Amino acid sequence: MSAAASEPGGPQRLFVDGEWVVPDGGHYEVIDPATEGVVGLAPEASRDQVWQAAAAARAAFASWSRTAPQERAAVLDRAADVIQRDLAAHVDLARAETGATTATARGMQVAVAVARLRRYARGALEPVETGLAPQVHEAGPMGGAAVLGAVAVRRPVGVVTCVTSYNNPWANPAGKIAPALAMGNTVVVKPAPQDPLSVYRTAAALAEAGVPPGVVNVVSGRGADVGAAAVDSPDVDMVSFTGSTAVGRRIGEVCGRGMKRQLMELGGKGAAIVFADADLDAAVAGIGTTFSFYSGQICTAPTRVLVQRAVYEPLLEKLARYAARLKVGDPGARDTVVGPVISAAHRERVESYVELGREEGARVVTGGERPPVATGKGFYVAPTLLADCAPGMRVVREEIFGPVVVVVPFDGTGEAAEDTAVALADDSEYGLLSYVWSGDAARAFRVAGRLRAGGVGVNTVGRNMEAPFGGFRQSGVGRDCGSYALSAYSEVQGLVWAG
Repeated sequence: MSAAASEPGGPQRLFVDGEWVVPDGGHYEVIDPATEGVVGLAPEASRDQVWQAAAAARAAFASWSRTAPQERAAVLDRAADVIQRDLAAHVDLARAETGATTATARGMQVAVAVARLRRYARGALEPVETGLAPQVHEAGPMGGAAVLGAVAVRRPVGVVTCVTSYNNPWANPAGKIAPALAMGNTVVVKPAPQDPLSVYRTAAALAEAGVPPGVVNVVSGRGADVGAAAVDSPDVDMVSFTGSTAVGRRIGEVCGRGMKRQLMELGGKGAAIVFADADLDAAVAGIGTTFSFYSGQICTAPTRVLVQRAVYEPLLEKLARYAARLKVGDPGARDTVVGPVISAAHRERVESYVELGREEGARVVTGGERPPVATGKGFYVAPTLLADCAPGMRVVREEIFGPVVVVVPFDGTGEAAEDTAVALADDSEYGLLSYVWSGDAARAFRVAGRLRAGGVGVNTVGRNMEAPFGGFRQSGVGRDCGSYALSAYSEVQGLVWAG
């Protein structure tokens, strides 16, 4: 490296073609959502620098794509070791950049990044060829009769732009970079502007692990120009994006013009169906993760609860008690469960939805007020429960992305109740994850099979990271996680031969 990642205590630099580069656009402040203090200075890339990063990735592709899978696996494994070595420091940075609690920053951010690097180190060694049944080709215009063998082979796509989300600057980038590199692609990473410093730590770990120059590049910036340049560069073959549906649509338009491949994980408004025979305590524990997990800033959250009328009031009472017990405050404190949201602007957005819910006729059961914290600083939102909601309300239909749960009752018994629940759940432009709680396993799986969602949790909000992840409708394009990510970051080539 000809230059340091940053001066001691000074501003972060871009990572382009194996070098730490001074940004053309200067720097901007990264703000701690809990203290409103400055975490560090992030670099502002110019459009030219973004295109230089893409050109570097293009130049590096030829050699990296031919690198032995064992070598690519070794680099990913070593990067995981490097991150694990400095785990405590990375957790501190993740907490400061995102406002996540220490437990979340450690267990769901940095630790998951390590796990994903190791998973796709193994993935680099998975078979890429699938043998196909031979066929007899009869004599004709194409030549004499022959037995034709065939095989389907996964090949790398090329240069992949990875645009990552602010809610998890460790696991989300690792979930893109690792499978892309495992399949022989090179990458340009454009982090979310709110918390890019952690992403540069991942790049530094990969550099220390021996990734060749140009294989991994990271360029950041606050404005839309940096992201646009990372998408529309002629050197980019694929865009992997996690973020809002509105931005995803714009990226899709650019990709369509250039026939660039896409992998998009977009918004969600997860429906949580609770039947009268459900274990209500288990349902509340799952739904309650909307309040605590990333302070509701996660597209997979069960934010839209559809509950059978017979257990409507009991469920509301249990959810209200659950929310009231959650400590909101300093994410570094051991007993804190709910940290701040990412910014003052986002807090105002979430609060505006709560007020909109009141105007639309929803009843605020708990929350709805800005919670007091010891320091008087930070972008905190109280866990909020909105009851008596109706399907047409905006708070029911639109993604709020905060610790807010809306509850809609439904009527009916037997099959009629199932039909109503499915119709309500699917009455949405989104279709990422939905959930079903029922004491009747046959019913739960029957309803799950009818839902138009990329994934369904049956009596759980837990995720198996080998299961495919992605959405129906406006919630995305494509699937990743597990071996599905290896397919997402590759093209399939058919080889046919006469023998």
